[in-house]
Amino acid sequence: MGTSDISLTAGMRTNLLSLQNTTSLLNRTQQRLSSGKQVNSALDNPTNYFASQAATQRATDFASRKDGMSEAVQTVSATNAGITAITGLIQAAKGVAQSALSTSDTNVQSKLAAQYDTIRTQIDQMSSDASYKGLNLLSSSNTLTVNFNENASSSLNVIGFLGNSSGLSLTSASGNWQATSSITTDAAKMDSAITALRTNSQTLAANLNIITTRQGFTDNMINTLQTAADNLTLADMNQEGANMLMLQTRQQLGTTSLSMSAQAAQSVLKLF
Repeated sequence: MGTSDISLTAGMRTNLLSLQNTTSLLNRTQQRLSSGKQVNSALDNPTNYFASQAATQRATDFASRKDGMSEAVQTVSATNAGITAITGLIQAAKGVAQSALSTSDTNVQSKLAAQYDTIRTQIDQMSSDASYKGLNLLSSSNTLTVNFNENASSSLNVIGFLGNSSGLSLTSASGNWQATSSITTDAAKMDSAITALRTNSQTLAANLNIITTRQGFTDNMINTLQTAADNLTLADMNQEGANMLMLQTRQQLGTTSLSMSAQAAQSVLKLF
């Protein structure tokens, strides 16, 4: 049955239209109260909706980079731990060299030379073990790339270096340490190796500082973008609650008004 098949009075049609509008506003207000947003789709406000979506998506992209930065921090930390341990081994080797210099017993010197070579082997093993998830920056062939923004146009390359005995120019005990000159030559190499490790450690520290600074920046950017998105879409819950009370009152009044409009038509029944 079409609406044209039923004749309503002008007053009833006016009240009915008002009730329909009130119901529509009630539904909208209920949705805002349940979702906490005044813009739930592009139909509500296209400009704010799409601007909010863009901010939210960028915040999500930044958040995805945080994991990469956290992993980079662990990789650099593992490398630094390796440098610290290798430095300690070299210092121990220097102690062995000092012991060799303090004696003229060739048998003792020979044993100390063997001990030094054992330490060199440990340095090689330590360098090999200082990896994180398969990436070892104590190898000159490896580079850690850390991406900071959503399209990877902002990044940092942390370049590895050869941190084993070969890369640090620590050769086997010269002449089995049977001569003072051989011992002092190897001791000088140890000093150079420690200097090289300290230099690379400083570079790693600078890179680590950059990464951690970018982590803090990323957290702030995510918070800024999410706040911006919320400002464009969130509803004022106090206002929407007041709107709900007013609309419920208006709906009750509209129903009462519609009933009163219908009384004129109902009075015709009294003629029969």
